[in-house]
Amino acid sequence: MQQSLSYVLVTPYTVAKSRTGGVLSRLLSRISLELVGAQMIAMDQEVVNAYAQIINAREKEDERKINDLLHTYIEDNLGPSFGSAHRSLLLLFRGENPTEELAQVVGTFQCIVTSVETVTGESIRDTYADLIYQDEQQTQVRYFEPAVITAQSQEEADTTLALFAKWLDGKSNIITNRPPEYYQDVERTLVIIKPDNWKYASSRPGMIMDMFSRSGLRIVAIKVLKMSVTQALHFYGPTKDGLKARLAPIYGMQARELLESEFNVHLPPQLEDTLTESFGDMYSEEQFERIVEFMAGIKPSDLEESKWDDPGLVKSMVLVYEGKDAVQKIRTILGATDPNKAAAGTIRREFGSNIRVNAAHASDSTESADREMGVLAIEENATRRVLVDYLSTKGVSLP
Repeated sequence: MQQSLSYVLVTPYTVAKSRTGGVLSRLLSRISLELVGAQMIAMDQEVVNAYAQIINAREKEDERKINDLLHTYIEDNLGPSFGSAHRSLLLLFRGENPTEELAQVVGTFQCIVTSVETVTGESIRDTYADLIYQDEQQTQVRYFEPAVITAQSQEEADTTLALFAKWLDGKSNIITNRPPEYYQDVERTLVIIKPDNWKYASSRPGMIMDMFSRSGLRIVAIKVLKMSVTQALHFYGPTKDGLKARLAPIYGMQARELLESEFNVHLPPQLEDTLTESFGDMYSEEQFERIVEFMAGIKPSDLEESKWDDPGLVKSMVLVYEGKDAVQKIRTILGATDPNKAAAGTIRREFGSNIRVNAAHASDSTESADREMGVLAIEENATRRVLVDYLSTKGVSLP
């Protein structure tokens, strides 16, 4: 069966309240779809109005006039206010019947609540959305927050995706939407939710994002990335010499001890130096290749150099957080490189397996963050390209 594309839009209020991790957990753990795109966006009023009209075109059979509420909510809340655009999160999912699957997980709005014990938390909207009436007859709405928005049909999804594809052209992947004085003492730091969290459908990526939300920092960029071999080599290149200096003497010593044990002979200390310079260096190089393989899905030595720039074979998610003391706050929540030495309650302690497979990466300084953002081309996002490629299969041509 042909695969289609649909979306979930996380509203500015849900993003601002750092509920994105919880939303992502629900989505990833309860659907068979593949997450193929993610981008933080800040919509202008023109695209907001066009989006609201798409929602307004839905069939209006609901007695509670939910579509009317959504239409009005979008016009009033997704666009700029008081001179500032607001962050929303656009998530793209691909698979068979994506609109049906996403609609089920997103859920509907619960009817009037007569008791707190009747409230449930099964769907995303059950947990994060609110529809509160002022009267039992449900004629006067007191408060409405949908938390997330998704398409009602595949036709509506395609229309919405075409709107976003056109609007996203030329947009930066990093949101800058605060007054200039805000940025005077603000840091930006880069986080990678590593490939070990994406091997199978699970809530792990969302749970990790949720733990980072303790920092009180703002997510201003996000992208789904299949890191190329070239990117992995450049990203981890500065660690290579340190890795060799740290590991080669250990491997040289272990090699000497193994030889002595195997052949029952005592070897002079000078031989250990030779083993360090030969076997130790070689094995350290192999360990570096394994780091690249973990992040890109393939070793450089197993791939033609002409293909090193191609997208890798495994998925990561890259995020940029901003705020005061962002680097230190994120690294404190992340924990030590070795999960066994990380403090209780940190991400690596909770989700890491070993020094290499340790759940997430975070920049160790603002200088490192700037370098790493450059290596991973954080200003660029493949979300629009995913939309353009998909829409072309539907006969919709975009530049």
